[in-house]
Amino acid sequence: MDNPIENKDFVFTSESLRKKFRLSEFLSEKIITGVAFLSITIIILIFFFVFRETLPIFGQTKEAHKYESVVKQEQYGVITRDTIISENQTTTEESITQEPDKATIKSLTGKEWLPVSDRPRYGLIPLLVGTLKITLIAILFAAPVAILAALFSASFAPSFLREIIKPAIEMLAGFPSVVIGFFALMVMASFFQNIFGYDTRLNAFVGGVAMALAAIPIIFTITEDALTAVPHSYKEASLALGASRWQTAVFVTLPAATPGIFAAVPLGIGRIFGETMIALMATGNAAMISINPFESVRTLAATIGAEMAEVVFGDTHYSVLFLIGSLLFVFTFGLNALAEFYVKGRLVKRFQGK
Repeated sequence: MDNPIENKDFVFTSESLRKKFRLSEFLSEKIITGVAFLSITIIILIFFFVFRETLPIFGQTKEAHKYESVVKQEQYGVITRDTIISENQTTTEESITQEPDKATIKSLTGKEWLPVSDRPRYGLIPLLVGTLKITLIAILFAAPVAILAALFSASFAPSFLREIIKPAIEMLAGFPSVVIGFFALMVMASFFQNIFGYDTRLNAFVGGVAMALAAIPIIFTITEDALTAVPHSYKEASLALGASRWQTAVFVTLPAATPGIFAAVPLGIGRIFGETMIALMATGNAAMISINPFESVRTLAATIGAEMAEVVFGDTHYSVLFLIGSLLFVFTFGLNALAEFYVKGRLVKRFQGK
């Protein structure tokens, strides 16, 4: 006959363990939820800050005028208390009737980027062209290499080789951008110049290939995970019908993993589009409009990195740099949203037969 005291102890112990488990589960859920909401809040605050600093382009604020007047006095003469008061009073009166600088707004669609000049021009067209050129060259290198490497790793490589290839490629993602940029500046630029014989040592081609090195790990990792997640029944059915391993990999496994691949490529494009240090060190930083891949270019992100430390706070140049940052935010967000909610969703429905 069972001892009732022992049964009560067992029931008490199981209930206490169950309560502890529920408590730990509850705390874990709340912590994860809190971290998620904190991340979303930080992103929203970053958006708000960047867009707020962009607004003075379309009508300068009172504070910006006041700061500019004081800085002007500090740079060109001895500043006194009376001078500050008179300048601030004048500035306040001007700020009330200030209208947006139509010349500055018009110059944003120009073809010249000359922010430091007697007549500043803030043409964003050459920066956009340079960014798109770099992105196109980089993705043309990175996407095929990463996808084929992932296909080899998932379908053909032996287990011991896969354990070497995947960590080696993923380790490249941990390399600092400045290291890749320095490698492109000192090694890749001279190497490609000796091969192709072009005049400009640092150009869009060198920068694009260097950007590809930064994007390959991202595309490879997501693509390899998508290929590995394809059910083995697909492969076994293909092999049972007489298809070879490469036919199975190319015509069965790769199409089945297409939604994952379409999620990987936009992430790689976003990584390239927002890269700063590699673009600063390997592209030549010349804001020119040209389709020649062997000419120097300047990207949007590189412009912010090169000029933000030298601008006057609240100046028009300062606001234009924040406008460039806003464009980067909008492009990256729109690209990820398009890939996630439109392209990927339609492809998943297509392969599920819906």
